[in-house]
Amino acid sequence: MKLISINLGKEETLVRPNRSEQTGIFKRPAAGPVQITKDGLPGDFIGDKKHHGGPDQAVYVYGMGDYAWWAGELGYELSPGTFGENLTISELESPAIRIGDVFKLGVVTLQVTAPRIPCGTLAGRMKIPEFVKQFRFAGRPGLYCRVLSEGILEAGEQVKVEQFSGETVSIWDAMKDYYEPGLTESSIQRFLNAPIAIRLRKEKEDQLEKLRAAR
Repeated sequence: MKLISINLGKEETLVRPNRSEQTGIFKRPAAGPVQITKDGLPGDFIGDKKHHGGPDQAVYVYGMGDYAWWAGELGYELSPGTFGENLTISELESPAIRIGDVFKLGVVTLQVTAPRIPCGTLAGRMKIPEFVKQFRFAGRPGLYCRVLSEGILEAGEQVKVEQFSGETVSIWDAMKDYYEPGLTESSIQRFLNAPIAIRLRKEKEDQLEKLRAAR
């Protein structure tokens, strides 16, 4: 696999039914090298910091394998950056990836932490009102990552994937669980044993606390 593009979004206004918002979802390929830091990509605008960004969701990755699937589903090609990802990688298909898996791109090392949960901003960007539901059931959410090693990246870099060796869950199982959580102690603990993102960990810890309090 190789890095097809590095995508950055400036602050823009997205007009949706009954509202408008400032967003960085309209990402476009960078012309040259880009710095990757533990806080993300300098100059990449994040409008909703409650749900996006932060050290455990610093970089969003999507694959051309997933885009090829969407082309068949929608009937037209999608260019890199369409879903608001920072890095577009050839051949990558997110259902095959697990929480904790590591991507090595030159000097930069990323670790997968969570799936992307679709929102109205994505539907507005796609101009498809039902796209949140469509994206949910497609099983191709893309990958949020934390940055283990910072550095400068440029399109064309070779990408190596190393599977996480510890207890974990697939990115697709993590997405399904967001909508229909397994509320047994063992199912919750399965997520807490994995190197999941801070936001997801807090949700699972709250679920476990409520479960134990109800006994």
